[in-house]
Amino acid sequence: MKKNICGIQQVGIGLKDAKEAWKWYRATFGMDINVFEDSATAKLMLPYTNGKQCNRYAALAMNMEGGGGIEIWQHTDITPKPPVFDVRLGDCGIFICKIKCRNIQQAFNEHRTKGVEILGTLSKDPQGSLHYYLRDPYNNIFEVIQEQNYYMKQKSPTGGVAGSVIGVSDIDESKKVYADILEYNEIIYDQTGKFEDLAVLPGGDENYRRILLKHKPRTGPFSKLLGPTQIELIQPLDRQPGKIFQDRIWGELGYIHLCFDIIGMNLLEKECEKEGFPFTVNSANSFDMGVAAGHFSYISDPDGTPVEFVETHKLPIIKKLGWYMNLKGRNPEKSLPDWMVKTLKFSRIKD
Repeated sequence: MKKNICGIQQVGIGLKDAKEAWKWYRATFGMDINVFEDSATAKLMLPYTNGKQCNRYAALAMNMEGGGGIEIWQHTDITPKPPVFDVRLGDCGIFICKIKCRNIQQAFNEHRTKGVEILGTLSKDPQGSLHYYLRDPYNNIFEVIQEQNYYMKQKSPTGGVAGSVIGVSDIDESKKVYADILEYNEIIYDQTGKFEDLAVLPGGDENYRRILLKHKPRTGPFSKLLGPTQIELIQPLDRQPGKIFQDRIWGELGYIHLCFDIIGMNLLEKECEKEGFPFTVNSANSFDMGVAAGHFSYISDPDGTPVEFVETHKLPIIKKLGWYMNLKGRNPEKSLPDWMVKTLKFSRIKD
């Protein structure tokens, strides 16, 4: 057996009012599947919270169109702070969440009609693909990208999470995590200079090294739902990047982690240790996330950005009936039957 990275499960976003934000993400991105919702104490995140346990509310929202989810996260015993400086493209950490869609012109038009704050207009990235950036009401930037892969066609303008743009101080060092451990080992482009499509972003008129990484087809229980994703690493060339979470703790405002659905946690732990990125957090046994259960861990990339791994053991299908999806003991490379994955739609929230 070997470790299996099945896909991006979710991107975590720290918010002041998670439930209000979730309503916006449902309306804007169709993130209306309630995978879990829970209030508890984050007891194991001490390396990222200055050694203090934090009370929190968290919910995992997904879109049946496919793609990863958004973990909507809120501190409940402190008022979360924004960054202590004006964050620019390339500052260390997760700067942008990529969202997939099948028809980018249609999504752009619908977002513009809804009054979403669009940064600039439709533009082409270095590989010639159309994309655009937008900002949510909570100062988080998203990039909508063209991606024909889908799981179930929905009415929403977009699908789910398709990757991240991550600021790093040294791309070659960061590839040890993103290309080697996470297996984003297909280089789509690796370019240096100023980029017209980035000019609409804070700091986007500076010189950067920019590399887009993709992966071979993933396998695993939810691999068809999670679909293909990409990681874009951005390294500033004119300045030393700051750290987005400088003088703040994990869970405060902004993108807090990138989470991967995996199989083979013990094997992954050995690999990460060998490569010089030991687990910073390890739930060791089965965690209980309200009605979901599994095993989670974290590493930090070379700049300290948290990367989470989750090996899911149990998911709710219809909570009121006590109907759960048990994932333990299954073939780690085999996708779940479509009928089983599609039962997630029973957890849809209708506004």
